[in-house]
Amino acid sequence: MDSPPSRVIHIRKLPNEVSETEVIALGLPFGKVTNILMLKGKNQAFLELGTEEAAVTMVNYYTAVTPQVRNVPVFIQYSNHKELKTDSALNQRAQAVLQAVSAVQEGGSPSSAAGESVLTPAPSPVLRIIIDNMFYPVTLDVLQQIFSKFGTVMKIITFTKNNQFQALLQFSDPVNAQQAKLSLDGQNIYNSCCTLRIDFSKLVNLNVKYNNDKSRDYTRPELPAGDGQPPVDPSVAATLSKDSTSLLGAISPLSAAAAAAAAAGRVALSGHSGPGGVLLVSNLNEEMVTPQSLFTLFGVYGDVQRVKILYNKKDSALIQMSDGNQAQLAMSHLNGQKMYGKIIRVTLSKHQTVQLPREGLDDQGLTKDFTSSPLHRFKKPGSKNFQNIFPPSATLHLSNIPENVTEEDLRLLFSNSGGTVKAFKFFQDRKMALLQMSTAEEAIQALIDLHNYDMGRGHRLRVSFSKSTI
Repeated sequence: MDSPPSRVIHIRKLPNEVSETEVIALGLPFGKVTNILMLKGKNQAFLELGTEEAAVTMVNYYTAVTPQVRNVPVFIQYSNHKELKTDSALNQRAQAVLQAVSAVQEGGSPSSAAGESVLTPAPSPVLRIIIDNMFYPVTLDVLQQIFSKFGTVMKIITFTKNNQFQALLQFSDPVNAQQAKLSLDGQNIYNSCCTLRIDFSKLVNLNVKYNNDKSRDYTRPELPAGDGQPPVDPSVAATLSKDSTSLLGAISPLSAAAAAAAAAGRVALSGHSGPGGVLLVSNLNEEMVTPQSLFTLFGVYGDVQRVKILYNKKDSALIQMSDGNQAQLAMSHLNGQKMYGKIIRVTLSKHQTVQLPREGLDDQGLTKDFTSSPLHRFKKPGSKNFQNIFPPSATLHLSNIPENVTEEDLRLLFSNSGGTVKAFKFFQDRKMALLQMSTAEEAIQALIDLHNYDMGRGHRLRVSFSKSTI
C-alpha cells in the first residue's frame, strides 16, 4: 500500500556499486537534500529532502519518467519515516558527501529564505566539458560511453579552444545533465590524467551539421559525414563566389530582361495583393533542400504561404508569397545566390497559387502550407521589418538574444553551422548584435539554420541580413 507523502523518499533496487553522490543526484534537481541513509547490503537508500513539497515534486516527476542510476531503473516511493535520524558514526561518509554537494549547490544558486527548499532546477540539458591533463587522446565515442551512463546522449560537438580539447554534450533531459555533472566533474577518465571539468552551457540546444569524429547527432543518423575540412580556403572561396555571380550576371542577358519585366509588373501590381505571387526556384541542392529551409530564406523578403518541391524534379520548387511585391523582392535579392553550395535561379511562375496535395495523399513532405505560421515577418502593417530588408550579405543582424548569452556562445553556435565567424559586435543593450561570416553563402546557411533557434527561456533568436559591416 502506498504511504502518504513524506519528505523522506525510499529508493529500492539500486545497482551494487552505487555511490552516495549518485543517489543524492536523484533528489537534487527538486530541492535541497538534507539527509541520506544508504543500505548497501539491501541495494536501498533513504533520501530526505528539505520540504515535503520538494519530495512530492520528485515523486511526481519520477512517476512519469523512470529514474535510472547507471542505466538501471530504480524504484521510488514515499517512506513511512517523517524524517531520517542517522547514527553519525555509521553515516559519516554520507554526511561528508552531502555537505560537499550542498556547498556546491548553495555556491551555485541564490539560497532562498531560511528553511525553504532551494529549488535549483538544472539550467540546461547541455554540458560544456573541458579536459585537463590530456596525455591520452579522448574521442567523441569515449565521451558518449562515459556520459550515457546518466541518460540518453542526443548530440555531441567537440572542438579545440585555447589549445584545450572541449566538448558540448546534450542530454535529452536537464536532470540527466545535472546528475552527470555532479558525478563526473573533477573525475579522471584514465588513471591520473584527462580530468573532466564540467559546466552547464548557456545553449539549451545544439545544432549539429555532420556526423563524424568531431560532431554527432544520435537522433539523426542520416546526416552527411562532411569532410571536416573547408573545401577551399575561405578567402579564395569569397573571391570565387564574387566572380561566379558576376560571371553569371554577364552570361545571362535574360536576368536583365526579367528585371525589366519585373519592374513593369511591380507597377501594375502595387497596391493590391493580386496574382503573380508565385516563384519558381531551380538548381536547388536536392539532397539538402526542404520546404522549411526555403520558407526561412524566402521569408526574409516576404511572408511565404506555401512551398512545393516538385515531385518529378526535386531540384525545383514553387514558392507562394503573400503578394506580387514580395515575390519581386525575393526574386531580385535571391536570384543568383548560393544555397547549399548551388547557385539558385529564381523566376516568376505562371502559376497563380500552389496547390496542396489531395487529402490522404502522401507526397513525402514535399508540399508544406505555412499560411498560419507564427514566423511571418511582415504580418503587422508598418512593422519595422519592412525597413530592414537587405540583400544577402556576409554580415547578419541578430536580435532577441537572452541576457546571459555571451559573444563566445554565439560565435560557437554560428561557426557550428559550417562557416567561420570573422567578427562580432553587441549593440549597447546586448539584445542585438552583428555577426560577420566569411561569405554571403555561409551567412545564408547560418540564417537558414539559426533563425528562430531556441535560445531557452522562451527566447527565439531572430536573424536577418545587415547592410552594415563590422
